[in-house]
Amino acid sequence: MWKIIRKIKVNTYKGKRYFMAKVFIDGQAGTTGLQLKEKLMKHPYVDLIEIEESKRKDSAERQKLMNSADVVFLCLPDAAAIEAVKLVTNPDTVIIDASTAHRTNEEWTYGFPELSDKQFEKIKSSKRIANPGCHASGFVSIVYPLVNSGIMPADYPVTAFSITGYSGGGNKMIGEYENPDREEEIGTPRQYGLSQMHKHLPEMKKVCGLTSEPIFMPVVSDYYCGMAVSVPVFTKMLNKKLTLKEVYDLLDEFYKDSKFINVSYAPESGFLSPLGHEGTNKMTIYVNGNDDRIVLTSVFDNLGKGASSAAVENMNIAMGFEETTAL
Repeated sequence: MWKIIRKIKVNTYKGKRYFMAKVFIDGQAGTTGLQLKEKLMKHPYVDLIEIEESKRKDSAERQKLMNSADVVFLCLPDAAAIEAVKLVTNPDTVIIDASTAHRTNEEWTYGFPELSDKQFEKIKSSKRIANPGCHASGFVSIVYPLVNSGIMPADYPVTAFSITGYSGGGNKMIGEYENPDREEEIGTPRQYGLSQMHKHLPEMKKVCGLTSEPIFMPVVSDYYCGMAVSVPVFTKMLNKKLTLKEVYDLLDEFYKDSKFINVSYAPESGFLSPLGHEGTNKMTIYVNGNDDRIVLTSVFDNLGKGASSAAVENMNIAMGFEETTAL
């Protein structure tokens, strides 16, 4: 059995009328699923349905629920997400997958609407949307505009450094960090993905139109959430050498119509923190350095614009709701 756990009769917003979307989260017990559920519980045009705990792994029950929903969010490991998609036979059901499984699949739409008006429209008409990875969201927000404009060559030897809170590692890592008897080294920043085989690399390359994957150095640190992804740029290696201000102006123009992304120079304090956008869908791209060596840094919440908030943004677009609803 399943049940609607929340029902709201209000269906108007700024004078417009909206239908209520019936939504199911497959895998709501994980970090992203819990964050997503919290946001959807506050969404004015969503009826959130929930399967009984005892039938959470019952494929027949899940299939019935999925095919009755307008939107299905998949917050599952890759293999489980691929299997879950096979359960959906209703051609009208929109699936938004938060896993890595479909991000480079040509049959799925990459869920980063700020890339272009065309990307926004693709999401609006798509039934299969792949939610971007957290590190990849920061990387794409910086590199895509440079490559797309023809300023950065597709074969530029891109490197990226990223620092994230431990919530990005899911329930297991959260438990390790919040264990009072944890090992001492857990309290220090720790680099990982040392084999250069991080799961976000394929989408970084494909979405940005690069000819090869970047060298990527992610670091997890002892705080809950917040992310800063940095990409250094030698301006002499660009197709056209730009000044610091010209790079700023390029990014500022690219995101001028975005409701969630803004561009800024370095903070006056001289320090740049991964904190500041927790619990939101906001992202700030900082332009630092000088006319020869520029460091571009995207700051956002790895659980927000890097996961659950981005998923809600994609749902809003696909369902025809105001893009910022519940965000």
